[in-house]
Amino acid sequence: MSWIQQLYETYEQCAGKEIFGGRTLLPISHTVQQAHIEVSIDAEGNFKSARALSPREEIILPATEKSAGRTSGEAAHALADKIQYCAKDYPSFGGKKDSYFEGYIKQLRNWCVSPYRHVKAQAVLSYLEKGSLIADLLKAKVLHARDGTLLTVWDSDNGDEETPVIFRQLTPKNEKGVKVQDQGDALVRWRVVIPGDLQDQTWLDDSLHRAWMDYDASNKQRRGLCMSRGEETIIAEQHPAKLRHGGDKAKLISSNDTSGYTFLGRFEEADQACTIGFDVTQKAHNALRWLLSDQKRTFRNGEQAIVAWETAGHEIPSPLHDSGELIDDEDELPESPDAGRLDAGRFFAQRLKRKIAGYQSTLGDTTRVIVMILDAATPGRMAVAYYRKLTGSEFLARLDAWHTRFAWPQRYGKERKFVGAPAPRDIAAAAFGHDVVRQDKKRKLLKATIERLLPCIIDGAPLPSDLLQCTFNRACHPQSMERWEWNKTLGIACALYKGTHPQEDYQKMSLETDRTTRDYLYGRLLAVADRLEGLALHVAGETRDTNAAKLLPRFAVHPYSTWEQLEISLTPYKSRLRAKRPGMLMELEKLQQCIMDKFKGDDFRNDSKLSGEFLLAYHCQNKALWESWKKEDDAAGIEPSIGAKNNIINLQ
Repeated sequence: MSWIQQLYETYEQCAGKEIFGGRTLLPISHTVQQAHIEVSIDAEGNFKSARALSPREEIILPATEKSAGRTSGEAAHALADKIQYCAKDYPSFGGKKDSYFEGYIKQLRNWCVSPYRHVKAQAVLSYLEKGSLIADLLKAKVLHARDGTLLTVWDSDNGDEETPVIFRQLTPKNEKGVKVQDQGDALVRWRVVIPGDLQDQTWLDDSLHRAWMDYDASNKQRRGLCMSRGEETIIAEQHPAKLRHGGDKAKLISSNDTSGYTFLGRFEEADQACTIGFDVTQKAHNALRWLLSDQKRTFRNGEQAIVAWETAGHEIPSPLHDSGELIDDEDELPESPDAGRLDAGRFFAQRLKRKIAGYQSTLGDTTRVIVMILDAATPGRMAVAYYRKLTGSEFLARLDAWHTRFAWPQRYGKERKFVGAPAPRDIAAAAFGHDVVRQDKKRKLLKATIERLLPCIIDGAPLPSDLLQCTFNRACHPQSMERWEWNKTLGIACALYKGTHPQEDYQKMSLETDRTTRDYLYGRLLAVADRLEGLALHVAGETRDTNAAKLLPRFAVHPYSTWEQLEISLTPYKSRLRAKRPGMLMELEKLQQCIMDKFKGDDFRNDSKLSGEFLLAYHCQNKALWESWKKEDDAAGIEPSIGAKNNIINLQ
């Protein structure tokens, strides 16, 4: 019950506050649904006008405990509802659906004769008792019929070239291979025009909302122990749906009725398993619906929703953002004067520290941060796939550790570069391929990967080794993807290897000329060979891939034997540079020999498979060469002398 308790407390602390983009919390005994039609009447219940809403609009409407969680069957809302509930004359016009008017009007009458009645509800009752809703909507050309029967399909034979608004807004349903749009599904909202009353929109009238809440509470008599609050109170019989959007039927807490209760092995009644107070479940679900509607705090991936929040409503960083999104340059303090002299690792650490310190001013040991993953396996059932409760300081410390440990220079195309940790969605794309993740209609692969990565961020769990291996394998095949995708995959592979090998201390994120491990030196050699051939191709005006690119997959498995082949292939390119760029050739040959001299013993002749460290070395060496030559060219006032498009990596 921890999750529902935290949501209840969030509601209690945030009710009435216009935070999270100015949105307020939904009152209890209400739900949200999309309206398709607006009907205007006067205080005596006389029809004035009607219009179809385009686009359809989400409104707050009074609801019973049963109707707020309805997925099928009869369960009338209190005021705004579908045509099949509101229209007495719906069957007279050939309505295909069951008419639920009697149940709807009986409930509305009971409210209107109670001490909690409201003048606008009485006006709606007076109008609907006349039984002319469908006829009035047909006259207003909001609904459409032929030969006295409501249409379910609109086509060119209906005598109008333009599809009516109502048919553009209703969701089609497949019936025997035909897509139909039953106008009985259209939800009607009410505008009651009363002289002197400035608020004629019933869905925004706070006094009407309060009147319904008081009436609904007066009808509840069943009491019991709330297992969330530990108090004797009015017990909820059903729990709300519509958490992620107005059409969402999935519930977090549900059971069938007693006649068809699914599991009777341990419990004879649903209440024997769980009892929750009506007030608690209403407020908790309204708080969750409120949080899920905030795009800044929620990550959506198909049916999966991941939300992180602080119970008092303070802003917190998203655990699913990459470091570039976390450290927003527009919000950053001016860069330090020493930024140019700092290595990438130290400069990134300074910026991250400043950002985290900003959140620490409001979050500390007393605040509570909740992280939840919600997923719906079926249209009617939703599960809490992941749940963690932390103090604000714990949450920030875990986030700081993730972004520091897995930080590496990233390049996501021409426009986006940053130093830091990649986001889980990008790790999934790097491991399995952007096309594979994008074409997965149910997004099962992305959902599963995010669920596996979130504990690494929030709990400090080890990174799954198969994700590291898959990313490494794809980074070793540059010719299997476009250049921008390979650059992105390479940066993510380097970040994952660095984060899973903290004992190696790659904190500088730049070239380490004093590192003499075999894999690191082989990575540097590959970068030199790639640059040498890339320069020679640029001189000749050629744009094809280098041999280093073609042989990279084999080089990762058998570096010594592949290097011999690669070195032979460089001979004609060295001759070309000797004639046209002798200075640069000499520089590259000196660097190559310097690297060769650093191998210890028989390390160079060891032909066993390389680890991900060689990608780090390749990345750093290539970047160092580019920066060195760019500096020389800038000083001389000439264009860069090397065509990065001819190389495996593009670091411009």
